[in-house]
Amino acid sequence: MKVTVERMELLKSLGHVHRVVERRNTIPILANVLMRAASSRLSLKATDLDLEVIEPIPADVAAGGATTVPAHMFYEIVRKLPDGAQVTLESLADRTSLAIRAGRSRFTLQTLPESDFPDLAAGEMTHRFTIEGGDLRRMIEKTQFAISTEETRYYLNGIYLHTPPGADAPTLRAVATDGHRLAQYDIAAPDGAAGMPGVIVPRKTVGELQRLIENGETAVDVELSQSKVRFSIGDVVLTSKLIDGTFPDYARVIPLSNDKVLKVDKKDFEAAVDRVSTVSSERGRAVKLSLSGNRLLLSVTNPDSGSATEELEVEYEGDPLDIGFNSRYLLDIAAQIDGETAVLKFADPGSPTLIQDGAGGGALYVLMPMRV
Repeated sequence: MKVTVERMELLKSLGHVHRVVERRNTIPILANVLMRAASSRLSLKATDLDLEVIEPIPADVAAGGATTVPAHMFYEIVRKLPDGAQVTLESLADRTSLAIRAGRSRFTLQTLPESDFPDLAAGEMTHRFTIEGGDLRRMIEKTQFAISTEETRYYLNGIYLHTPPGADAPTLRAVATDGHRLAQYDIAAPDGAAGMPGVIVPRKTVGELQRLIENGETAVDVELSQSKVRFSIGDVVLTSKLIDGTFPDYARVIPLSNDKVLKVDKKDFEAAVDRVSTVSSERGRAVKLSLSGNRLLLSVTNPDSGSATEELEVEYEGDPLDIGFNSRYLLDIAAQIDGETAVLKFADPGSPTLIQDGAGGGALYVLMPMRV
């Protein structure tokens, strides 16, 4: 193999694929990126056996072929080469190393045979649809923060993507929860999404997908089956295994009859929670909301460091109420509200609270209270 590529093109593509590669691997080939040169293209591919990313870039191919090199080291080499450099990659005669040349820089990397590189066979995809990149990115941004990191409840370690039955209009919905908070975001279902199986897209896949949808203007082709999902964004193809588990019946925790309604300026509320939580303990992070009339008193008491209070003018309909929340969770949800007003609907100090954007939209959040 002998191929010449523009440094910026190679760096951008390596930036996409090398992130899939785990830094620690018990299987040496999984630390490598596969390069395959043919017909004016250099294709790069990386996998961790659960997730696979493939991206082709334009190249001047003097001799076709394929090899694999350590992904992170290769990325660092290309990153440190000067802007505008032409990078020549050539397999050496011993077939166990790759020469990298750019200007006066010379590198040689050990290779492993391309035949050892695993293929994440996708199998037959049963459903296909196309979604606007901006819509998919918003679905991720509005729900990703609520994905659980608790490995024992593995079925919560991703975003549940599905078309809910009984919706007023065909809807594609993303849901994530960690048991303390729940995030839900709806868009109009794209053509072809109807009848798709409900799938749980893993947290790592969600993160890589978000990075690949750079400008939000590119349409994303989605293909899925019961066990795999494939996203095609321009020339980049990301294939992933799905989480094999049953997502809980989340609709049961969404309160429908919370009658105490608080409307508060989103920026003022977010800033006040952030200020008073400065004295909260790392473990507790509890902030108390005391509602009475059109007055909201935020307070934090930390026996080890002190206390803080702040008062806000609000619109509130309901009986006086004292309720506590994890301040970090409140701030995470407030950050997702695009409008000027946040709407919080309460039942009592021990029941889930519903949080929505006063400007409307497809987002809905549920937050469990804390004892304070």
